[in-house]
Amino acid sequence: MCDYSLHHVATRPAKIEDRLVTTKFHNTITRGFAAVNDPRVAVCLMPGTELAFDRDVECEAALAIFPTKKIGQRVARFRQINVEHPTMHHDALEFPDGQVVLLTSLCDNQHAMVLQMPAAPRVKTEAEKAEAGTAEAGTAQAGTAQAAPTSEPRRAFVG
Repeated sequence: MCDYSLHHVATRPAKIEDRLVTTKFHNTITRGFAAVNDPRVAVCLMPGTELAFDRDVECEAALAIFPTKKIGQRVARFRQINVEHPTMHHDALEFPDGQVVLLTSLCDNQHAMVLQMPAAPRVKTEAEKAEAGTAEAGTAQAGTAQAAPTSEPRRAFVG
């Protein structure tokens, strides 16, 4: 996904083994990933995409007078946060130690490679759909033909 503030920037989806660089896109208020060889096109990641950085990740300090914040991690998984707030940044990285950092907070010119994309849902073939339908019908028929559970006969008490 690409953050809301990149809607007027050219984009393309990420691919496995893409070499990416963090960059601030022209005429935007946000940072994101671009391909190393095409810095004007934002590369959009799907939630769950795993990245490996060339060195420990660094973020901009909350105030420019402070030094950058070193995350101390080189691998991360892309995710989205604050999705219930449409005008906030959503694109973030989650690190193995649990830290979550907005992509727009990353320092410029950090290089990463796409290691793994999230699994895509597999579309069933017609044969698989037919087989699943037959199996479900068999289960439903078997369920109606089941015998009632056995229990001990009721005993009449004479009193």
